[in-house]
Amino acid sequence: MPTEEIAPPFPAPRLDRSRPVVPPPRDTPGHWAGAPSSCVVDGVTYLAYRLRRPIGEGRGYAVVVAASADGERFETLTVVEKDDMAADSLERPALVVTDEGSWRLYLSCGTPGTKHWRVELLEAAGPDGFDPSRSDVVLPGSASVGVKDPVILRHGGKWHLWASCHPLADPDQADQMVTDYATSADGLDWSWHGTVLSGRPGEWDSRGVRVAAVVPHSGRTFAYYDGRASAVENYEERTGLAIGTGFGALVPTEARPVAESPHAGRGLRYLCAVPLPGGGWRLYYEATRADGAHELRTELHPGAGPAG
Repeated sequence: MPTEEIAPPFPAPRLDRSRPVVPPPRDTPGHWAGAPSSCVVDGVTYLAYRLRRPIGEGRGYAVVVAASADGERFETLTVVEKDDMAADSLERPALVVTDEGSWRLYLSCGTPGTKHWRVELLEAAGPDGFDPSRSDVVLPGSASVGVKDPVILRHGGKWHLWASCHPLADPDQADQMVTDYATSADGLDWSWHGTVLSGRPGEWDSRGVRVAAVVPHSGRTFAYYDGRASAVENYEERTGLAIGTGFGALVPTEARPVAESPHAGRGLRYLCAVPLPGGGWRLYYEATRADGAHELRTELHPGAGPAG
């Protein structure tokens, strides 16, 4: 990798400069609002996020698509529930608008009775028109690997995707995760190119890593990722930073997380970095609160937009 140091286009997340956007369903542990995916279209910010209850009480029970004029106060447009998708649970969605103006919602769906995950696609003419009865499986995973939490970027005439992949051979080890990378000409049929980020033995991210946001900037690829050291830390991942000179190989840059919650559990995860039309960035992420619940928060960082 080149030796000169180039900083990311925005600072790492920090709760004391953020604001809450979506509260958890209840103010107790296991209740979460988060796993965001966002885009800005014609000056309006659109946000897709997951709502969750504790295991045994519904888990990831819904994905919400909402709109906002200011990026902070949202009005619900669409709600997709887990039963609509024949899923045990829903996790992080990806919200994308094609060049032709079609809206796509990629949904992470837990296959009932298993540890398996798949990604299904809903497509509509507008963000309020997603119909769960008309879905297509675009990332099926396999008998040995579950696939979820897609991060999608269109860059250089291609669609690029990073997904969290979980081993299924041993159910007790299925919480482990690596990030694999894929490309596509249309966002429907994907070609896989292998694992681009793995946990580091003996480090804070040794149990698993999940790419959360990918930002091309000044000839580098800055990838923010969720990591944890043990199965006990599942659901309380913290944010790390990896850098590459392309999309297919990412190297962690720090010996510790670059962002975490100050509260017990320390979870700060699923970072979404949205470039703003006038320059600058808006960040969304899920963070652990003092009461143990997770809420969706945002930060605004004026300044330069992406420089690929």
